[in-house]
Amino acid sequence: MKRGTRIGSGFMTALLFGIAAIPAVRAGWAADLEKLRPAGVAGSFYPADPKALTAMMDAMLAQAAPPEIHGSIVAVVAPHAGYPYSGPVAAWTYAALRGRHYARVVVIAPSHFEAFDFTSVYDGDGYVTPLGTVPVDKDFARKLAKSNPSIRLSDRGHLPTPQGTEHAVEVELPWLQHVLGNFTLVPVVMGDQNYESSRALGVALAKLIHDGDTLIVASSDLSHYHPYDEAEKIDHKTLQAIEEWDYFSMSQNFQTRVWEACGGAPIVAAMIAAERMGADQAQVLRYANSGDTSGDRSRVVGYSAVALVKTGERQMVEQLFSLSPADRNQLLSIARISVEYAVRQGEPYEPPPAGDDDLNQERGVFVTLRESGELRGCVGYTSAIKPLYMAVRDTATLAALRDTRFRPVAASELPRLQYEISVLSPLRRVLDLQQIRIGEHGLLMKNGEYQGLLLPQVPVDAKWDRTRFLEETCMKAGMHPGCWKDSDTDIFLFTAVVFGEKR
Repeated sequence: MKRGTRIGSGFMTALLFGIAAIPAVRAGWAADLEKLRPAGVAGSFYPADPKALTAMMDAMLAQAAPPEIHGSIVAVVAPHAGYPYSGPVAAWTYAALRGRHYARVVVIAPSHFEAFDFTSVYDGDGYVTPLGTVPVDKDFARKLAKSNPSIRLSDRGHLPTPQGTEHAVEVELPWLQHVLGNFTLVPVVMGDQNYESSRALGVALAKLIHDGDTLIVASSDLSHYHPYDEAEKIDHKTLQAIEEWDYFSMSQNFQTRVWEACGGAPIVAAMIAAERMGADQAQVLRYANSGDTSGDRSRVVGYSAVALVKTGERQMVEQLFSLSPADRNQLLSIARISVEYAVRQGEPYEPPPAGDDDLNQERGVFVTLRESGELRGCVGYTSAIKPLYMAVRDTATLAALRDTRFRPVAASELPRLQYEISVLSPLRRVLDLQQIRIGEHGLLMKNGEYQGLLLPQVPVDAKWDRTRFLEETCMKAGMHPGCWKDSDTDIFLFTAVVFGEKR
């Protein structure tokens, strides 16, 4: 290792998994009137010596070769583990920023050590690194903290604790200092990882940022502790959702631990802010994991470099996924067998593994049951959480037995049931109501704890226009018909591959 890193064996786990090895000693303040956050992981996560630190970053930047990015980079994602492990990936994020100017940088990070139920905007004057002190934009920080009750001025998640020193903001700063030069900082640590917290922060940032001089950095590693091949599978699901701009499904899957990212909420907040600031493309610049740098592939941590870019070419949600007639028939067969087995045997059906790649893709899916043409049950997964053939097994069974609008299906009804399957595209937030096309798009409405979804075929069958479709989706979510006009309501649209059987 390079001279100056001072990395002993006691620091290896800390560096690898992004956990501070020891609590840093609280440094003396530069002056009584200044509240400076001292460098807490210098000498462990990265070199404490400025020359050694600069040399390490220069070497990694020289190896980074991100593609040319056309448009304004509004936000980025960068990892925050020790530089020997995550640095080669982080360098791709920061190499993409070279030659660009930002006067202010908002760094959003998770809290690894302290538990608190709000978003903490540092209430001090600056963050210190071996390359100098980065001043906090205190005026912006105050305005951000006033914008929503879930956001507060605080030092929670920023200062050293007996459990350890939070590193996820700090680790990004030497890179930013080296690449951007002078800038003011807004350090943000999220204590709550739910969608509402991410949305509140993202919306607040978008309202406060009125120019192209502010960069948002989401500080996050990806999956933790899995074998190399398994980690790659998990991480590529997350990266695919980022590329598809489906931050809502991503947030849901982070909360249920289907996917993993220690800074999942910061990524979602950055995407929400960037979208409202005009960003329309997510470009994954680099992916690797600690197995690529350490050589140990038994328990790895994933790292990614991502740029959220404003190109002026936002793409509509189109259905690019298709299923062959054989695949459709197989899924319909799985749905029918699953329902009949569950009703008659009282336990879930275990379908044999699907050999077809399309059936193993993870997709949101709904199964609709009808009896003599009348709705008998409809349940689905809005997010991609299981292979398609297993998701069909689950949702068909739930539609028959757990749709609370109907009594459970009886064995005597089984011969009369008709099955319809809707395989969903990723979700994209509606920016213009004119985007919604009847017969092509389904809608998901979300406002706080209220959430409801209607499939694309519903307004066609009911002969609704766009306004009626919006109103009915609001009511499906348990809200008043005009909720779609509320600024706190998110409207997401999707397409679906819909197929069924008639008997």
